[in-house]
Amino acid sequence: MITLNDYLYSGDTVLKILQRYSEDLKQSALESHNSIDMAHCNFLLQQIDMLEHNDFLTSQSQRIRELYKLMAKKYPFLAFTFKGRIKSLIRSEEKFNGYIVEYIYDYYKKHGSFPDLAELKQKLSCFRDLIAYRIIISMPQCHIKEGEDREEIELSFLYEIANIIPEFLEERGFTVEISERDGDKTSSRLKKSLKSYYRDYIENPSPIGYRSLHITLYDNISRSYIEVQLRTKEMDDFAEIGPANHLGYEKRQEIERTRRDEIPIGASPYFDEAYERGIKLHALDLSKVNVNMFGAVNNSLVNDGCGLFRGRLITPYEHLSRFQNDLID
Repeated sequence: MITLNDYLYSGDTVLKILQRYSEDLKQSALESHNSIDMAHCNFLLQQIDMLEHNDFLTSQSQRIRELYKLMAKKYPFLAFTFKGRIKSLIRSEEKFNGYIVEYIYDYYKKHGSFPDLAELKQKLSCFRDLIAYRIIISMPQCHIKEGEDREEIELSFLYEIANIIPEFLEERGFTVEISERDGDKTSSRLKKSLKSYYRDYIENPSPIGYRSLHITLYDNISRSYIEVQLRTKEMDDFAEIGPANHLGYEKRQEIERTRRDEIPIGASPYFDEAYERGIKLHALDLSKVNVNMFGAVNNSLVNDGCGLFRGRLITPYEHLSRFQNDLID
């Protein structure tokens, strides 16, 4: 069985690793008539296309920057940052195989049988966040008057910005995608016409308390999907350095994606292969990896200049609140 781990010790670039992995996986899929591996290969081709033809990022980031400039003009008293990233190769591979493991496991536990290929392939077509932008806002304390609720003020601005985004970005070549989370609550602060687009994790926090607003758009110029997340500074702290931090999130996903007690070995080759690929990635010793522009002392001390383990950063914009010493009327 072909795994990503087989390609991480030759000193190649991330792009070269993706090319070799996808070519070998395609050949193996053709020989074994494995349509899930072929879907896997097509997923890798999306990442190759992003890295080989990344001129679109300049156009995309400039159009995203237009939103930043609008906010800087409209909300000079707010502090906010725009962060962009391309999902890392290892994280993407974990997620693809993790979806297979989770879906087959949960389906088998519920039905006592395995999903057909069409259902499984449909589940694997939902990747919309290989490129993601995060907008984080904060109202400086100096602008909060006595008796005012800072969280309520920030939430009011957060949803106001959320109401602006769809039309603003559609005028610049993006198409807003309908959310797949039917039945979730959405804030009354969202315009009624926009409720079907947003995944409102503020009104529907995760079991551990993660909160954020998410919306997916299709960039018609680059022909790629992007996800935009909106958070207050408090929400971002909770997600980055609090109980919902990414290491904890990945650890919980690791537990979800390494379950196999319900499924006998050999009963589902698609489950077995995805499970083994995931286990190998979780056991990876990053200090022994040899990838161009990547270095690690251990799995915590990492210098990733190529997007192997951590997402590649794009469009870092930061707006510091004006009038820091003056009250705003």
